[in-house]
Amino acid sequence: MKELIKDIKKKSPTLEFMKTYVFNKYMLTLVGFLVWMIFFDSTSFLVINELNGEIKRYENQREFYKTEYEKNDKFYRKLMNNKQEKEKYARENYFMKKPNEEIFILVVDSSKITKK
Repeated sequence: MKELIKDIKKKSPTLEFMKTYVFNKYMLTLVGFLVWMIFFDSTSFLVINELNGEIKRYENQREFYKTEYEKNDKFYRKLMNNKQEKEKYARENYFMKKPNEEIFILVVDSSKITKK
């Protein structure tokens, strides 16, 4: 029986393949290196994937802030180039007034408002 098992092992192409290639010290080293680089290293695939996600988020934020900057810049230029716009803005936001003018600020008490 032992001879039959030895004979099968000797003639098995799968076993021969595994001896030659899979259990080769260079193949084991390569597989170990790949596992280390993909999962454990500081520059692993997982870390790089996470950093790429952060880059995309920051690019989206940059686009948002760029559009906000353009909108505010347009408003600023309009405000600085037009005296009426500047006066309107100062009156609406800072309650400024002209000489010999009175401003009344009406405050509504929210507790007395009934909801429908």
